[in-house]
Amino acid sequence: MTDVGLRARLMALLGPGCPGAGFAGVERLGHSGYHGWVLEDLLFRNAGGEAVPAFFLRPPEGHAPVPAAIYAHAHGNRYHIGRDELLNGRPALQSPYAPDLVAAGIATLCIEMPCFGARAEPGESARVKAALWQGEPLFAQMLAEQVAGVDFLTAHPMVRGDRIGTLGFSMGSTLAFWLAALEPRIRACSALCSFADLATLVERGAHDGHGHYMTVPGLLSVARTGQIAGLIAPRALQIGVGLQDWSTPEAAVAVARNDLEAAYSRGGRLVMHVDPDAGHEETTAMRAAVLKFLAEELAA
Repeated sequence: MTDVGLRARLMALLGPGCPGAGFAGVERLGHSGYHGWVLEDLLFRNAGGEAVPAFFLRPPEGHAPVPAAIYAHAHGNRYHIGRDELLNGRPALQSPYAPDLVAAGIATLCIEMPCFGARAEPGESARVKAALWQGEPLFAQMLAEQVAGVDFLTAHPMVRGDRIGTLGFSMGSTLAFWLAALEPRIRACSALCSFADLATLVERGAHDGHGHYMTVPGLLSVARTGQIAGLIAPRALQIGVGLQDWSTPEAAVAVARNDLEAAYSRGGRLVMHVDPDAGHEETTAMRAAVLKFLAEELAA
């Protein structure tokens, strides 16, 4: 199957809501100084009229346009965190990413996903059931909102539209590499602690730790994880995993990596950071690798 054909089949699985019509509008609720840059408190409206909070870190007025990234927050059953992860971090991360991204000169948009933060109600179970009864997974809505975030960044006068990346940890990682696979405007993707072949996880009974948001009916008959991420090639991709992580056991990583390396054998930059001793956590080496990768691919 060609890359175009696979993208089309994945989009069909996601249903009519993805990529969606974009955000209906944006309201700037306020702003404050942040490490010499500006932190904007934004409120988007999605196609269904739901309020979608987001944080946007950008340079001050008068600054030349800069690279930008969609920062996808994680899950971890910590439904109260949401977009705050960008500023405050979470236990599985070394520290918040916001200061490091400002230091790297990368503007950042973090959208609060459904089920989290100010959008914690309705909860994940209720949202997933309602979405599936309407013919599409919750994951499709999440991706559609991330695509709308790319629209926002490419239209922003302080952003270099040709240098947009995406990054995330755990759920954020899955969103990051799916977004990059389906959205050609993404130049580079860094994905930590979620890259594993789903069929292998199911065979080994290791899949149940994933949230319901991630259920895409029929996916296993269409594509493996490595084939999905392989759609990013030849654009730059960095994958970080720990082999003691429940979500990335070695056997499942191996299958996904083989598919991914096959895709990148035709060209493009693929960086694999595999820590045999790490669990479901960002290590100091992973953080350093992410910042180096983003600096080289976006900020150079």
